[in-house]
Amino acid sequence: MALLCFVISFSQGTDSTKKAADTAAKAAPTPPPVTITGSVDAYYRYDFNAPSGQTNNYTSFTNSQSSFELGMASIRADHSFGAVSATADLGFGRRAEEFSYNDAAHPTLFAVKQLFLSWQASSKIKFTMGKWGTHIGYEVLDAYSNRNYSMDYMFSYGPFFHTGLKADVTLSSTTAFMVGIANPTDFSTTNVGTKVAIAQFSTGTKNGKLKFYLNYQGYGGVSEDKEIAPGYTLFQSLNQFDVVINATISSKFGIGYNGTVQAIKSSALDKSTSWWGSALYLNFDPVSTFGLTLRGEYFSDNDGVKINPVDPTETPGLNVFDLTLSGQIHIGSNLTVIPEIRMDNGSKNFFYKNDQNNPYTKSTVSALLAAVYHF
Repeated sequence: MALLCFVISFSQGTDSTKKAADTAAKAAPTPPPVTITGSVDAYYRYDFNAPSGQTNNYTSFTNSQSSFELGMASIRADHSFGAVSATADLGFGRRAEEFSYNDAAHPTLFAVKQLFLSWQASSKIKFTMGKWGTHIGYEVLDAYSNRNYSMDYMFSYGPFFHTGLKADVTLSSTTAFMVGIANPTDFSTTNVGTKVAIAQFSTGTKNGKLKFYLNYQGYGGVSEDKEIAPGYTLFQSLNQFDVVINATISSKFGIGYNGTVQAIKSSALDKSTSWWGSALYLNFDPVSTFGLTLRGEYFSDNDGVKINPVDPTETPGLNVFDLTLSGQIHIGSNLTVIPEIRMDNGSKNFFYKNDQNNPYTKSTVSALLAAVYHF
């Protein structure tokens, strides 16, 4: 009789526990699925001045001559649940490798483009930690997000990404700001104690037709210049201010602007140096299947911080103007074909040409054909 009572009691308790668990499971929210997106791109580029063995290219991702090239295959996974979210963005190809140039060697041309976690602490504040693409500049890594396929000088010599902690604060429906602290620019990992301050202020009109961004990165207090990676020097101080403006004039025409200036104090040079750039983007989409973008950029580096003439008889430092006309031929909703022609002109002999007696020139013209698929 005692054993029978125990079995009945245990059975009733198990049923109660199971019912409670089932009720809790029904009440608990179901996690949403992971969102998977990606892209692939490839291109062919030809420079009309470049002699054999030269590319005449000083910007990112298109350093080739008369060759069909793979750009990048990208896979991105995003997931959010409640107030937290995570993103893993992986890239495969030369474009991804050049983007993460300070990371360890990638024999398979693989790179972690972005990897970050976020916490929406309130309706106004979000914290993010990890690695993400920079907020500075108009152009971005992923080819499908740019209307020109070749990159400008400001993107190529400005920051690519940051690894650190940031806070995004919403002030109103149109205005926000971001502040953060990160490793030295373009480093996923480092043993250097110096950190970079980053910030952004953004605002715009309520209808979204005009958007304005003021961006910053900088650090100071380094006693002596220090080379922390091949080709990368940590100067005594660095401050960069950057402005981006987007204006929608009509359903067919838009204007973009990017201006940036970077000031550096160097113990090796015993002086302050700087470079700056300014670019205007004119976008025209007469029909849904075709568009045009004309980019004009002026990049000034008189101190020779980033670029220098190839002619050894020239003094260091120069200015360069590039004009790029790109078409966007949309095939379906995912594939874009980009024919492009570009002219670069330097204030000094910045390029090579196919002439043994006079091998240097101030200007060059190149053309490319790219295909970009996004899903």
